[in-house]
Amino acid sequence: MKKDNNHNIRNFIIFLILIIITFTIFFKSRNVEEIIVVFKQTNGLYIGIASICMLIYLCLEGANIKRTLRKLGTKISPLNAIKYSFIGFFFSGITPAASGGQPMQIYFMHRDGIDIAQSTITLLINLMSMQITTITIALISVCFSFRQMDVGLRVFFIIGILLNSSALTLLLLGIFNEKIAKKLIDLLIKILKKIKYKKIDAVQKKLEEGTINYQNCSQYVKNNKKMFLKTIAITMFQFLTYYSITFWIYKAIGLNEYSIMKLISMQSVAFATTSGIPSPGAVGVSEAAYIGIFKTIIPENMVDSAMLLSRGINFYFAMLISGIVVLMSSILFKRKKQKN
Repeated sequence: MKKDNNHNIRNFIIFLILIIITFTIFFKSRNVEEIIVVFKQTNGLYIGIASICMLIYLCLEGANIKRTLRKLGTKISPLNAIKYSFIGFFFSGITPAASGGQPMQIYFMHRDGIDIAQSTITLLINLMSMQITTITIALISVCFSFRQMDVGLRVFFIIGILLNSSALTLLLLGIFNEKIAKKLIDLLIKILKKIKYKKIDAVQKKLEEGTINYQNCSQYVKNNKKMFLKTIAITMFQFLTYYSITFWIYKAIGLNEYSIMKLISMQSVAFATTSGIPSPGAVGVSEAAYIGIFKTIIPENMVDSAMLLSRGINFYFAMLISGIVVLMSSILFKRKKQKN
């Protein structure tokens, strides 16, 4: 675990450096006084609604975690389920392509006495549901937001969809087709042997263990189809709530021309465009994509302020709270361990 901690610290430092670089470049080319003026005129009620939507988004993931674990025979409190959601959000935010979220969720669950196989199945189902939801909403939404995208954003959107679709395809193959999963493992091992990778045995063992978890997940989904569909339905509502934050910020800065569905569709496209980028928290890329898409419907003197408020709530605000949850969880566990 010491090695993992060092790895997380390194990722966190890279994450902070990216934030500093992004906002240094941003504020150098912007009128800061203009941004402050817009901030002063924002409607606090809508800012509050946007913040609540972000908390609802995180709590709904906790609800999915709790329900799946309960179905597998493990009962946890709603607060613990929400805690795991915050932990996943934090570690996803500081690692490239959100790769660290689920492993750390599994670690914290295991530390709380939850079986690794059950936590893995639960998180695989959540991941599958999120990928299906992200791709589905984005593909529907792009039909209504295509005109607001320049050539560069259209290219990045296609890349983002391809990356997410590839990840979902591999996930589905791994879960529902044991033969293909084994062939993929064999192919990867052959490639590693050709490039003379030293830790082939460890990688093979880890992949084979993962295949077992995938097959267990497959069995769960086949036996609980209604439960899985319910998970997807809740995830759909979860992401629509998340995307609606942009609309509440739009209202907060005094704009009313476009509907909530228009803002949700544009935000879903922005999210799909950046979610596959292998950068911690998609820092820098998300800010640029937001301005690139929303500058067509938000006045030029307000779009920067809207981006700062939107990203501030749907990412940085959530990262701050999630970081506090991770810190408090670690402190409480250490105290409990010392007492025992």
